[in-house]
Amino acid sequence: MLLAPVNWHYMELKTSVQYLTGVGPVMAKKLKRLGIETVHDLLFYFPRRYDDYSKPQMISKLQIGQDAIIKASIVQIKQSRTHRRWMSIIDALLADDTGQIRAIWFNQPFLMKILKPGQKWLFAGKVNYDFKTKQKTLTVSQYENPLADGPIILPVYPETEGLTSKYLRKIIRPLIPSVDSLITDFLPGEIKEREGLIDLKEAIKNIHFPRETSNIQISQRRLGFDELFLIALRMIERKKELQKEMAPRIKIDEIFLKDFVGKLSFKLTNAQRKVSWEIICDLAKKTPMNRLLEGEVGSGKTVVAAMAAAVAGKSNWQSIWLAPTEILANQHFQNVSKILSAFDIKVGLLTSANKKADLIKDDLIIGTHALLQKDVSFPRLGLIIIDEQHRFGVKQRAHLRRQKDLIPHLLSMTATPIPRTLALSLYGDLDLSILDELPPGRQTIITKAVEPRNRNQAYEAIREEIMKGRQAFVICPLIEDSKANVEKLFDLDRKSVTSEYQKLSKNIFPEFKIGMLHGRLKSKEKEKIMKDFSAGKLNLVVSTAVVEVGIDVPNATVMMIEGADRFGLSQLHQFRGRVGRGQHQSCCFLFADAWGENTKRRLEAMVRCDNGFELAEKDLQIRGPGELIGIRQSGLPDLKMASLGDIILVKKARIAAEEIFLRGMGQYPKLQAKLAEYEKEAHLE
Repeated sequence: MLLAPVNWHYMELKTSVQYLTGVGPVMAKKLKRLGIETVHDLLFYFPRRYDDYSKPQMISKLQIGQDAIIKASIVQIKQSRTHRRWMSIIDALLADDTGQIRAIWFNQPFLMKILKPGQKWLFAGKVNYDFKTKQKTLTVSQYENPLADGPIILPVYPETEGLTSKYLRKIIRPLIPSVDSLITDFLPGEIKEREGLIDLKEAIKNIHFPRETSNIQISQRRLGFDELFLIALRMIERKKELQKEMAPRIKIDEIFLKDFVGKLSFKLTNAQRKVSWEIICDLAKKTPMNRLLEGEVGSGKTVVAAMAAAVAGKSNWQSIWLAPTEILANQHFQNVSKILSAFDIKVGLLTSANKKADLIKDDLIIGTHALLQKDVSFPRLGLIIIDEQHRFGVKQRAHLRRQKDLIPHLLSMTATPIPRTLALSLYGDLDLSILDELPPGRQTIITKAVEPRNRNQAYEAIREEIMKGRQAFVICPLIEDSKANVEKLFDLDRKSVTSEYQKLSKNIFPEFKIGMLHGRLKSKEKEKIMKDFSAGKLNLVVSTAVVEVGIDVPNATVMMIEGADRFGLSQLHQFRGRVGRGQHQSCCFLFADAWGENTKRRLEAMVRCDNGFELAEKDLQIRGPGELIGIRQSGLPDLKMASLGDIILVKKARIAAEEIFLRGMGQYPKLQAKLAEYEKEAHLE
C-alpha cells in the first residue's frame, strides 16, 4: 500500500520520515541505519563537508592528485564493461574554454539516461593519471546542474549503502521552509547576544543550504556551542544532584596515614601527597566524592588509589577497584597486595577467569566487568575506584553506586592526559586532581621515527638490548591479516600480531623466545604470557593495544610500534610509557605505514615531546578528541558539530552554563524542556 505524503500543515519534529515525499517504508529503513527516524533527526543530520561549485577550476590548470570542480560541456559519452563483466564504466569527454579531460564513473549505468552530449554540468572528483593513454582523467564523485541564481555550495553528508548526499539533499530541501515553525530556539537571548551567536533556525537553514561559505562557519559555531553548552549544563546539574546524597563518612586517621607513608619502599612525590590529601578529605565528607584523577604515565596513581582503599578499609568500609582488562586487574592485584600486606587490608580478585565465593569478606576487591554482575553485591561498599574511567559507560558506573541508603565515594582515574579546560567541561560533575610530577629516577625515553630503509638498524638495536638481558615490546594495530583481497590490495603494509610474530620468530630473532598477546586469547593464556614476560622467560612480546595501559615490566627497555600513524598521540604516549620503568635507558621506535605530511608532523611531536599533557593538546589540534577521550565509551553523546579542539568555545559554553544554573533553570522554560529532551537523546539518565 502506498503511503500518502505528509500534510505540511500538520508536520511535527517527531513525524516519521517515512511519510515525507520521496521516502516511504523502504528508504525509511535505510535512513534508520544513519540514525534518522524522524523529521528532527533529518534536520539535525549535519553535513560532513561541502562542495563549493561557485568557483570552478579551469581544465588546463588541473593537477594530478588534486580534488577538483569544473564546469564543462559533455563532448561525447559512452558506456562499456570490464572483461570480467562485473563492472560498468561510463566514459565521457568533457571540455571548457581551456581544454578537455576524460571523465570516468564506475558502476553507474543509469547516468547514460541523465548525461547527454552538448549539456553543461558541474563535475567534482579526483584528478588521476591514465598510464595507457598518458592523459589526465577525472574520477567523478558528484555532478550538478549549474544554477543561474547565485553561488552553488552543496552539502556532503555521511552516507551509507543506498543513501547518497544527492538523495539526502532532495528530501531535506523541502523541509527548510518549515524550519521557522518547527524549531524553537532554547538558548537565552542574553547568551546569544554576548557570544555573537545566530538564531537556531537560521543555523539549521544555513548548515544544510548555505548561500556563502561564511554562513557555514557561523552556523557551525552556533550548533557547536549548543552541544557543549548542554553537556556542561547537564554535568553541573548532575553534580548538584549528587551533593544532596549521603555517603559514608570515612574518618581521617592521621596516625595510620603516617604509618602507611613511612612503610612504603619509596618516597611519595609532592604531587602524590597533595592529591592523596584531597581524596582523603573528600572521603571524610558526608556527601559522595566524585573525583577524577589524571596522571602522567608513570606518575604513581596506583599508590594514591591504594592509600584511599586502605583508609576506607581501616574504617571497616569495602572498596572495589574496576580495571578495563584482566591483564591490568591481575597486575593491580599483585602490586596493591604487596603495598597493603603490612596493614592487615584483605585484597581479593574477581575476573571472569578468577571467581571467588568469599569476596564479601575482603576489604578491597579488584576486578573487571565481572564486578558489574547482578549477583555480585558489596554490603559495606564505601569507595569505588575506576581505572581508565572513560572505558566504562555512565550506566555501568551508576550500577555500582546503587545502594539502599548511602552512595559510595567515587575515584575515577585516567592515564590519558586531558587538557584541563576540556576535562572540566566534559567531566564537569567530577572534581579534578592532577598528578603532573614523575617519581625521581624516571628516565627520559629516547624516541625515534624510523623510516623503512632503517628498519634493520632498529632490529639490531633490539637485539643488542636483549643480549644485555633486557626485553622488548612490538605493538601492531591488527590481530591478524585480512583475508579479503580488496583489503589486501589497499592495505598491503598493515601489520598484524600473527604475521609479525611469525616473521620475528622465524626470520629476525630465531635465537630469542617470543610471545604473542592479543584480546582474543583466553584469560589464562594472556595471564601466562604476561607472567612469563615479567619473569624474564620471554625476551620479546608482540602485542596489540591490549598493553596500552598499566603494564609494568621494569626490565623492558624497547618499545617498537608498527603502524604508528594509526594511533593517536596520547595512545602512542601510553605505549611508550610501558618502557623506561626501571633503571636502564629505554627507547621507543615508531614505524608508519604511510609517510604523509600529517604523519610526519605527529611523529615529530612524539620525538620532541615527552609530556603527556602537551601531547594531548597536540592530539586535539591534529586528530580531534575521538582518540583522546573516547567520547562514545564515556557515556557522552556523539558530538555532531562541536570542536573540542576549540578550547575557547568549550570554556565559553561552560561559563554560560554555570551562569544559567546560578540564576535558576526555572527562569528558562524552553531551556528546561530542551535539557529534558537532550538527556533522553544522549542517554545520560
